[in-house]
Amino acid sequence: MDPTFTKPQNLRPAMWLLCISNVASLLAALNLVIWLEPDERISIPRGSALTVLGLVYFTSLFEILNVWALYTEAGSRIRHQYALSHGDVLDINNKLVSAVQAVYCVATGVVVCSHSCRRDFMRASHYMSEAYAWFGAAYFFYDIWSMYMVHIQMVSGGESMKEQVRRRVSERKAPVSFLKYCAHEPVILLHHVFIGGFGFLVIVHLRGSLGDCAFGWVYGMEASTPLVCARGVLARLRLKRSPLYLANGLLMLLTFLLCRVLSLPYVCWLYSRELGLTYAQAIQSLPTGCKISICILLLPQLYWFYLMSAGALKMLFRAGKPAELDGKAPRPTPPADRSAGDATEVTDKHS
Repeated sequence: MDPTFTKPQNLRPAMWLLCISNVASLLAALNLVIWLEPDERISIPRGSALTVLGLVYFTSLFEILNVWALYTEAGSRIRHQYALSHGDVLDINNKLVSAVQAVYCVATGVVVCSHSCRRDFMRASHYMSEAYAWFGAAYFFYDIWSMYMVHIQMVSGGESMKEQVRRRVSERKAPVSFLKYCAHEPVILLHHVFIGGFGFLVIVHLRGSLGDCAFGWVYGMEASTPLVCARGVLARLRLKRSPLYLANGLLMLLTFLLCRVLSLPYVCWLYSRELGLTYAQAIQSLPTGCKISICILLLPQLYWFYLMSAGALKMLFRAGKPAELDGKAPRPTPPADRSAGDATEVTDKHS
């Protein structure tokens, strides 16, 4: 049964405050960079302000979606229609924020590539590359917190946060440990720390005078993320057997292959062509740190693509089997079991 959520006091002022904070943070971030020249670098004070604004933006966006889904009449109708638990709602909203972040990433990549790749692959730069590195770094650390909140709700069996704290205090049990959560999702957490930490340092500092063209392609890797998030949302809505889920899955697989798996080898090919070397010679000429970074970035994509391919094959074979073969109609997954999902659900949060 769908839990009843008590509407908090001062909901309308709180919603207005969240919306104002969200819009103001985005406008303030745009105002910090829109007047810069294309090849201008982002200073540390400006970049720090962008990071703070990014943290406010992504956190407030997540909370706006949660408040709307949990405490408004429209959100209540959708929850009842699809029998969504508290954890389902948070997971869906987490994926929606991820999709928004991916759109910003791709837009940044398009701007950077259209400016830098046409001029000088090795030297041309655009301020958007560094600006979004500062702004977007906040997303990865917000997302670790957001996924932890989702995890808490999933293991609580649908209790609200207040009910869970009250029960655990009465039972003298410790709250769900963040370290246990880290052990539960090591790959995605390492991915987030690497991109939000080391990837950020590479773009804003360690690259030196290297241009932005290659980084524009890296930003473009996020083009598959909205489709991955859509798959996760459709799964939470119990639409895995719908034609929309099948079409989205096949498009997601193709986009992931092009944008996540093949894009980095393609950038290496562009690099080899720029230097006039063979592909193998160009790879060998890269600094050791660069080669290690490429491997760290590419290997999780190969792992996730394998899981996606296995899931797609499973889905296609299952689509050919009528549900009546075993004499039973398919039943919706109980809320307590949906935190596990199938073996490929780990790919619903990959960036």
